[in-house]
Amino acid sequence: MDRLRVASCQLNPTVGDLDGNVAAILAAVDHAEDAGADLAVFGELAICGYPPEDLLLKPRFIADCRTALDKLAARTGRCAVVVGFPDADRDLYNAAALCAGGEVATVYRKRHLPNYDVFDEQRYFTPGDGEAPLVEVAGVTVGLSICEDSWVPFGPIAEQAAAGAEVMVNINGSPYRRGKALERERMLATRAADASAAIVWTNQVGGQDELVFDGASVLIDPTGEVVARSPQFAEHVMIHDLELRPQWRKRQLDPRGRPRPPIRPVIAVSDAVTRPDDPISGGLAPVADDPEFGDAAEVYAALVQGTRDYVRKNGFTDIVLGLSGGIDSSLCTAIAADAIGAEHVHAIALPSRYSTEHSISDSEELCSNLGVELSEIAIEPAFAAMLDMLAPTFEGTEPDVTEENLQGRIRANLLMAMANKFHGWLVVICGNKSELAVGYTTIYGVDMAGGFAPIRDIPKTLVYRLARWRNARDGGVVIPENVITKPPPAELAPDQKDSDNLPAYEDLDPILERYVEGDWTAAELIDDGFDEALVRRITRLVDVAEWKRRQAPVGPRVTPKAFGKDRRLPITNAYRG
Repeated sequence: MDRLRVASCQLNPTVGDLDGNVAAILAAVDHAEDAGADLAVFGELAICGYPPEDLLLKPRFIADCRTALDKLAARTGRCAVVVGFPDADRDLYNAAALCAGGEVATVYRKRHLPNYDVFDEQRYFTPGDGEAPLVEVAGVTVGLSICEDSWVPFGPIAEQAAAGAEVMVNINGSPYRRGKALERERMLATRAADASAAIVWTNQVGGQDELVFDGASVLIDPTGEVVARSPQFAEHVMIHDLELRPQWRKRQLDPRGRPRPPIRPVIAVSDAVTRPDDPISGGLAPVADDPEFGDAAEVYAALVQGTRDYVRKNGFTDIVLGLSGGIDSSLCTAIAADAIGAEHVHAIALPSRYSTEHSISDSEELCSNLGVELSEIAIEPAFAAMLDMLAPTFEGTEPDVTEENLQGRIRANLLMAMANKFHGWLVVICGNKSELAVGYTTIYGVDMAGGFAPIRDIPKTLVYRLARWRNARDGGVVIPENVITKPPPAELAPDQKDSDNLPAYEDLDPILERYVEGDWTAAELIDDGFDEALVRRITRLVDVAEWKRRQAPVGPRVTPKAFGKDRRLPITNAYRG
């Protein structure tokens, strides 16, 4: 039996920080070498960070990436290192370099380029030409591939296994969405069992604008069993000894036959090492799931990760947000405190003539529970002054949504003023996906004007579940019970509630899920049994609010189709199916 000691290095790169990324990779390589690893594996485009988007159109950037790769390669020794980088020849390729002994030993170029969901790799890269080099690491034959290559049943993994590979290394920049971790594992287990080869699947972690990467890197044995898993949403170097029994008998008896690809040269990069009898196990970190709260822990962790990295990687130090005493702003305050520390979060109560007493008391209780600073700035002086200023122009008209929206815009101005005055502060807005979908927001107001939107991809019904989970996590009440149980208050007019303008969220969210994430048409929703009048009303609101959403700040993507990078519909659009 052969044994290969693998270090699956799940890191959090920053796009464009070549020196910082290489330093982090080298630190992980040192750790792997100290542990006696034969092979250290890093993520897709780990040298430059993923996704680099239009940085890839800059020739100097590509040249600098190659310089960074050569610097890394020069530091390698017996432990082979697989790392992603953009490879330029006559064309540009998404590539994996295998480095050992102070040099780049070979390069694999990604063959299957995704061009769906949030991916647009065909904008930048040319597919690899089909070459799939095999390398011999510590006496074990290893195949290389990149992310999407593993999703293709008869792609590089199958071909490399038929050519004799025992271990498949697949490097990834696989962004998070709800339920994806287990879906990936099922696919990879099938791929490993079909190929009769172990798979080392290494992903990155961290937030990059609206994308969040959850890690959850896995090692899968040739039978399809997950033998080691890194945690979600955390940097981690997983050291594990892969036990590799000969697989030729199973392959010979495979009823599907054995395709015979051209024989490829095997590049030897390191010698076999005699290991002690007791193997090292990387352990099996759990994938979050809960009978009562479902995937709330996983989703909450994604929101915290996305918020923390947006603040940290963009050079901010603190978060400032408007706290209304409602469920959305309360949840965002908790996320912010968990992301960067309560001492760096500044909650501002901005009451108006329509604010209720419990809005302030609920905000005070929340901030006391979290240890967050709460300040109060009443907007009445500015609101009254603006009404007086506009009175001559509005003479003869009745108050309507115009006067309501003035309040949101005053609040946004005050928060932005604080961010300008106190350098390093980022304004966080608290709108959720349900409201953003139907345009129940004030353009240039407090729920749309800011730098980051932690819950912009969270439906309102999930907001409540996340709040209850956050309370249960610490075994007590963090978000006051009154915040969770009271009807959602708009408080822009006397006794105003969300239900004055919207259907119950329990009725709204299922329609939005199908229309926005499932790409159903109004006709299909009606045929499925939803009330026609409600469907027509809601789908029209979604369609006409596209122009608003284009001006909203980014926030973490957690659903199968988020607004922005994921869902791309024209603003000027007359189709009403």
